[in-house]
Amino acid sequence: MTIPLVVGIDGSEASLEAVDWAAQEATLRTVPLHLLYAAGQDQEATDVLGAATGRARETAPGVPLSTEVRHEDAALALVDIGRNALALVVGSRGLGGLSGMLLGSVGLAVAARADCPVVVVRGTAEHRDGRFGSVVVGVEEGEESGTALRFALREARARRCRLVAVHAWSTSAGAPAAPRTPGWYAPELHRRPPVQVLDDALRGPAETYRYASVSRRVVEVPARQALLEAASEADLLVVGARRRKGHMGLQLGLTNHAMLHHAPCPVAVVPQI
Repeated sequence: MTIPLVVGIDGSEASLEAVDWAAQEATLRTVPLHLLYAAGQDQEATDVLGAATGRARETAPGVPLSTEVRHEDAALALVDIGRNALALVVGSRGLGGLSGMLLGSVGLAVAARADCPVVVVRGTAEHRDGRFGSVVVGVEEGEESGTALRFALREARARRCRLVAVHAWSTSAGAPAAPRTPGWYAPELHRRPPVQVLDDALRGPAETYRYASVSRRVVEVPARQALLEAASEADLLVVGARRRKGHMGLQLGLTNHAMLHHAPCPVAVVPQI
């Protein structure tokens, strides 16, 4: 049986936008779509599932579709079902979202705890509908970005669009800026030159997906700024997340939090394997 793409729904417009996005994604990936409604009571389950099913059928009539109701906390239910899901898809805001919060508590909890990639569907319609022809992935130094890179490359291949791999670096906050001298690199600031960090990270995954169109972008600005700027012309932003040592869940970090709350396009958080 093919592993499904799972969407968490709650009847909000944001969750219906997540259904639209996931239905298109299921078509691209040729996988089933599973709609999950989790709540303490099921009084509204029929109406919520009916609306979500209608949206999915309209967007992707040929995709195998299933639904499920669970009487438990939504975040717990999604994390549980995510152990056997291609990815979890949630809206950026739910019915229970507090005024002023840019990301609902369920979405944040799921992104921080799921074992599979989590996509928070946010941004304008043109970003959600794939009109830019670009997937952006953030690349860090070390091995943490490998899983995120492979996910991003699969997305770019499925969408037949280009992948923009971004590696950002900057001197320590508050430290005086070093003179810019072309042709050399300050080893005390980085173990490897930024261009080499990006090239090394891409070497293995790009060889596997050799037909993907990959653009490299190395910028000397904070990662949050670099990724938000790149995401302004992207259909999807992909970031990796480290696993907490000795604890359950993922270490999202300040940059990932900023992307989940402020990115202008859907954001995929991919756990490190």
